[in-house]
Amino acid sequence: MLQNEANPTISKSTGLPRKRFYRARAHSNPLSDSHFPVPISPSHVDFSLHYPQFSSEVSCIKKVQFADIGCGFGGLLISLSTFFPETLMIGMELRDKVAEYVKERILALRATNPGQYQNVSVVRTNSMKYIPNYFEKGQLTKMFFLFPDPHFKEKNHRRRVISPHLLDEYAHVLEVGGIIYTITDVEELGEWMKTCLDNHPMFEALTEQELQADPAVKLLSTATEEGQKVARNGGQTFQAVYRRIALSL
Repeated sequence: MLQNEANPTISKSTGLPRKRFYRARAHSNPLSDSHFPVPISPSHVDFSLHYPQFSSEVSCIKKVQFADIGCGFGGLLISLSTFFPETLMIGMELRDKVAEYVKERILALRATNPGQYQNVSVVRTNSMKYIPNYFEKGQLTKMFFLFPDPHFKEKNHRRRVISPHLLDEYAHVLEVGGIIYTITDVEELGEWMKTCLDNHPMFEALTEQELQADPAVKLLSTATEEGQKVARNGGQTFQAVYRRIALSL
């Protein structure tokens, strides 16, 4: 408690970091050059630093299976962590202050909940450029794209995180049967993402029955700060959830 009193960035009541000290712009330009280390290949990523309880003396003994792209303040990751406690998952966030907040949040939750939240971590990176540097072919089982930047101007549509070109990369790192989850409160962007996925030969939409049975779907609109804000304002959301399929010859 004395440490919390001396550190204004930590809440005295919860022991968690305070968001107001980690605020940043709502979105960053994914095409700009940022300065952070980038692994040469997935084999150069030391995930044992992220998941010490799932690691041996030399390496992480399990592979990351979930990736939250543009994870924001980590709300989805924290919720998924308790739903899938044996699955390693990572958030990928470009904004440095936001990534640092998620890191501190996870560390605080681990400290106050012994044995929990050991399967979740975050890395600061540009996922539109470096997804193949972190994950092997067919490694991931779930990828999440929640409330991404809509980039309204047509000239900026190339910056959108769902596009035909980027879906090729996501299909590479997803296993056959792996799932992409998208949600937005911008109808035009929702249609864009759905159309991109519909037109890609390696993705097919989940059925309504499959959507109802998937616990991750229920978190899309409730677990994040953005989703909660939309709900408070009575706004609509637009989801597109698709499965990675084998390419037909």
